[in-house]
Amino acid sequence: MADNERNSMSRIGSIQPDTLRRKVEDAVRDAITSGVYAPGERLVERELCEDLGVSRVSVREAMRRLEAEKLVHTVPHRGPVVASISMDEARQLYALRAVLEGYAAHEFASHGSDAAVIAFDQAAGRLRSAAESGDTEQVLKAKSTLYDIMLGNCGNALVCEILRGFYSRINLLRATSLMHPERLPHSLAEIEKLAAAFRARDAVGAQAIASEHVTNACTVALRQLETRERNAVAKRRHEKAGDQAKEVIGPRR
Repeated sequence: MADNERNSMSRIGSIQPDTLRRKVEDAVRDAITSGVYAPGERLVERELCEDLGVSRVSVREAMRRLEAEKLVHTVPHRGPVVASISMDEARQLYALRAVLEGYAAHEFASHGSDAAVIAFDQAAGRLRSAAESGDTEQVLKAKSTLYDIMLGNCGNALVCEILRGFYSRINLLRATSLMHPERLPHSLAEIEKLAAAFRARDAVGAQAIASEHVTNACTVALRQLETRERNAVAKRRHEKAGDQAKEVIGPRR
């Protein structure tokens, strides 16, 4: 092969091993946070390989990364399962989020560029359109875009890093709380109020609205968690009663 042909080919980016891993991570992460895989559900390696068309090595590497993000945890003799969040943990996560997002909103209103404020306003419009379509995945993506704009332009890299560090865990609850029919209209109205505060450069008002938005989301998420835990307890009791009945009746002959 001529040198010029070889040089020409070298300009085409080769597929890096970590590129495939990231794609697998993203696919499974999106499936978890959008509710395709429910908390406590087992992630069967063979099925993931077949669904994604990748090797077991790629799936295992992705699982390790998602486990580090606390979206997945490994159960002995069962393998990886989707992580669950307890009531106390959710309450703590949302409390911290309310404080930090309130601060980020204050700083964004104070220091964000006019272009960033316009971008947030436009993203809020896309969020409403996604919500009206009823597409949970698109709503979550639109909501993530809003946070990317606010956090990326609040001028505090540490707050941005901390919040992004546990957004994946909050997303375990966000898919259901955000799309809840009682919550969604209020959530959209709060985001639009926040956008208006940014346009007005009302830092104090933006901080209060952002914190209230998180607190209201927390109320719905905790209510749903309580229902989920109650249903799980009822299911375990039913299964236990069934096992006990089988023991009393004994094996059929």
